[in-house]
Amino acid sequence: MQNGSVVRRNRKKHSDIWQFRWWEKTSDGKKIYRRKQIGTVDQIQDMETARKAACFLVPDLNAGMAKSKSVSMTVAQLCSHFEQSELCLANTWRSYSTKNIYKVYLKRWIIPNWGEHLLSDIRTIEVESWLRGLPIARSTCAKIRNVMSVLFNHACRYEFFDGNPIRLVRQSAKRRSPPVVLTPGEIRTLLEGLKIRERTLVFIVASTGTRQSELFALKWGDINFSAGTMNVARSIVHGFVGPCKTESSQKPVPIHPRVCEALIKWKEQSPYRQPEDWIFASRHSHGVQPYWGQAILHKYLRPAARELGIETRFGWHTFRHTYSTLLRCVGTEFKVMQEPSPPFDHTINPGCLHPSNHTRQAECAGRGHVVGLLFSVKSGTIYKDAALSRFWVQTGCKMHPVCTQFH
Repeated sequence: MQNGSVVRRNRKKHSDIWQFRWWEKTSDGKKIYRRKQIGTVDQIQDMETARKAACFLVPDLNAGMAKSKSVSMTVAQLCSHFEQSELCLANTWRSYSTKNIYKVYLKRWIIPNWGEHLLSDIRTIEVESWLRGLPIARSTCAKIRNVMSVLFNHACRYEFFDGNPIRLVRQSAKRRSPPVVLTPGEIRTLLEGLKIRERTLVFIVASTGTRQSELFALKWGDINFSAGTMNVARSIVHGFVGPCKTESSQKPVPIHPRVCEALIKWKEQSPYRQPEDWIFASRHSHGVQPYWGQAILHKYLRPAARELGIETRFGWHTFRHTYSTLLRCVGTEFKVMQEPSPPFDHTINPGCLHPSNHTRQAECAGRGHVVGLLFSVKSGTIYKDAALSRFWVQTGCKMHPVCTQFH
């Protein structure tokens, strides 16, 4: 919307005039200089009177601009401007993975279905009905709705449009069915049938719930073997290194002694062992980049699972769901489940909270229970695993009775 300014312009053969000036943005984001005559100095004596006269012009000018922009600009044009200004590599407001996801939703869903519509033709009820008719998960529909809302907020910010019809669109993100999880027995079977690289990866992700992007971004300098901790400091997506998804993710994660042993064995075999080297550095890139998580999943983990008789189709995020489920099963409190690093995807995100010593001890206890379920052999209620026993003694924990249902 315009406020503009008033100036006095000289003319050689006629009386001076009062002129109203303003900048106007086009659909492609360019600025155009505009001006309009208010009156002559004979009609308007001073600057103050000229400014008051200009105030009557502003509403009409703004209304005309909003009308012309909404009529002339389509959703496809808005998407193009949004991609060029918000989703380019130079813009660091959003992470690389978020930009990629936005581009996918724009290209796959929004532009094909709404690209030719004018911004003024988008109606809340029509979008809501369209989303409910899509044969995809509710959570995906909710993400499409959110991207469309961001798109119209972008239009308002650049003054291409004066409203957001998506704001009142109702779309549930509730799952139709529970997420797929692996049983402790399936994970044990998988670990026994994997080679050391894949085994170490599954060891880490199954016992910590780390995200795929943060798992493959680990470096040897992030592991403190003496303290038994893992520092999640970065993420990597499609070869681009960036920050973790949340601020809470960037905290030391306690790791089990057996996981440390697996890391030490892998380090002995890896040619890349310096603190700044990736833990899972790719030989094909000569250690410059880590392995791609999806390539490991499709070429090694899933084929090995099928050979071992594991019918559950899983991904890296399945281990995260499994870890969260096992923590609940062993009686870990809801707050403790949110505070470990990385945090879990719940409605409340206590990223601003700093866990107390009691909470940290409870966190270690929960991880110890999960590792006990996954990797140890038990008789009655006593674990026959020296490394696990040392871990429990260090954390001052006792086995939760619920653990017995998994053995």
